[in-house]
Parts: sequence; structure tokens; C-alpha cells
Amino acid sequence: MKLIKPIVFAGLLFALTACKTSHVEQASIPAPTLLSVEKIWDKGNHNAFTDLIRYNGKWFCTFREAEKHVGGVDGTIRVLISDDGKTWQSAALLSEEGVDLRDPKLSITPDKRLMLVLGGSVYEGKTLKERQPRVAFSKNGKNWSVPQRVAEKGDWIWRVTWHKGRAYGISYGGGKIKLLVSDDGMDYRLLTSLEVPDYPNEATVRFLKNGDCVALLRREAQDKQAWIGRSSAPYKDWQWQPAGMQIGGPNFIVLDDGAMIASGRQYRNANWNESKTFVGRMDLQSVRADLILPSGGDCSYPGMVLHKGELWVSYYSSHEGKSSIYLARVLVSP
Repeated sequence: MKLIKPIVFAGLLFALTACKTSHVEQASIPAPTLLSVEKIWDKGNHNAFTDLIRYNGKWFCTFREAEKHVGGVDGTIRVLISDDGKTWQSAALLSEEGVDLRDPKLSITPDKRLMLVLGGSVYEGKTLKERQPRVAFSKNGKNWSVPQRVAEKGDWIWRVTWHKGRAYGISYGGGKIKLLVSDDGMDYRLLTSLEVPDYPNEATVRFLKNGDCVALLRREAQDKQAWIGRSSAPYKDWQWQPAGMQIGGPNFIVLDDGAMIASGRQYRNANWNESKTFVGRMDLQSVRADLILPSGGDCSYPGMVLHKGELWVSYYSSHEGKSSIYLARVLVSP
């Protein structure tokens, strides 16, 4: 009961604050509908943890290839390229000897380079011995700089979002999270520690038109509900609200009218095989799993791009037996 009371109080305070500050980002849209889905890659033994971006008129999808989900093997980062989103070719493969590279995330820097932020882990069997984030850069998606260590050992910057020339990302480790910022994507400094209980970890941050920062983050203990956070500049004071569901690999985007769409892994129950990848409407109080993509078991970790009125979603899934990469196109507006 001691954990529930502050959560409810924070949620009520957050809802009141949101109502007072803005109504634009609460715009409502119809439930998303699936237009198409295709498998675009399955050549690795285990293909997982995707992201997607559109850069210089081309599509880029990135993910990890390895022997299995975690531990004991070296993970490499594959980058695919496509002109039309239908025919895909391998553009690059990043590796580091003795290091499991994983969770690659794409962004575009203010000077118009592609940037990858990824984690680097060292295992003995399934025992994690060391980890630290890396970044790499490219002007064409094919030739990448050598992944360079950033932040500190033990950090895990899961995704960065650029806003007014700065990269913002939540780093997690040891059951604690913190908001970091960088002017160049390489040198990170602490903005604030975030007071979220029950083992918070993977998180995506985005920015509203009024400059407020919104976060959607995963939690791994107690009720395991994801949390939605909001903060105004300079992003040091945050209000938090339970999202109403457990989410793995959380991602979301803000549409032009201020509405938000989220995606990630929906946990049906304690059975891993019942997990699905969802796409659904999100506001500052909750996330809804409106649409379940063809998926199951080891799945999710979506990349999301809005293009010509359609939401393009990369994700991985093992529902067809082998963990493979899929691309879905979703209608999110009338």
C-alpha cells in the first residue's frame, strides 16, 4: 500500500497539471488499422530489437543479429536500406570483438548525419560483467564510424531524441534512471535523476509543440505498469502517471496535431509465449493496445516513422518459429 498511494497521488497531480497547461497534445484520433505487414529479414539466427528511420529519401532499418536473445555470444548490428520499403538490402554490419552490441536506435543529428546509439555488453555465460553505451555516425547509412564509448560504465542510453540541437535520452542501470543531454551526441551530462520506483529501465522521450518533454518507460517490479512522465524545460521536475498496461520496448511518436501513438510489447500474462506487439493511442494518462500486429512470444521493440499519413512500424517477432524482422504499415488517421 505504501507504493500505491504515492503513485495515485502523482497521477492525479499529473492529470491536473496536464489539463492546465495544454489541450493540443490531447487530440483524439481513430483507432489505428493495419494496412499491410511483410517479413523483411531473417538471415541471422536471432534477429531482434529494431529501429526505423527515413533519411535522404531512403528507408533505414537497424537491429541486432546474434545466436540468441541474450548472453554468451557476440551481437552485431545490421543496417538495412530500401528505396521503397519493399526491397531491402544490407547496408552495414557493425561489430566489436568480445562485445555484445544490442538495442540500436537511429536518429538524425543537427548537421544531418545518421546516428546510432547502442549498448555494448560483455558477458561470461549469461552473467553480465560490463556494459557501456556506444555511438556511431554515417552520412549515407553504409559507411559508419567505429562505435565509440560514451557516458559511463554501467549506463544504458536506450534511445535519444534531438530537440533544439541537443540529444536527450534516459539512461538506466541498477534499478535507477536518469535524464542525460548532449550537444553533439558524444559527450553526455546529467540533467536530473528521475524518481521512479520498481526497476524502471527502457524509455523513449519525445517533445510536444509547446516544448514539454514526455517519456514512456518500462518498469519491471510490483505492478510492472509502464509510466508516462511529463516535464517542462529545463526538464528537471517531472510528474508521472501509470500507463495502465505493462510495456516492453516502449516507443511512441507525436503526430502533427499533437496526438500520440505508442507501440511495444504487450504482456498477456506470465507466459512469455502470450506476448504480442501492439500499436495504440496514447495520451498523458494512458496507453491503449488498439491494434495487435501479427506477432507472438519473443517480439516487439518497434521503430516508428510517420510517412505520408501512414505509420510505418518495424518490429521483430518469433510467431513464425524464428525471430525475424517485420515491417507493418498502419493507418492512424481518417
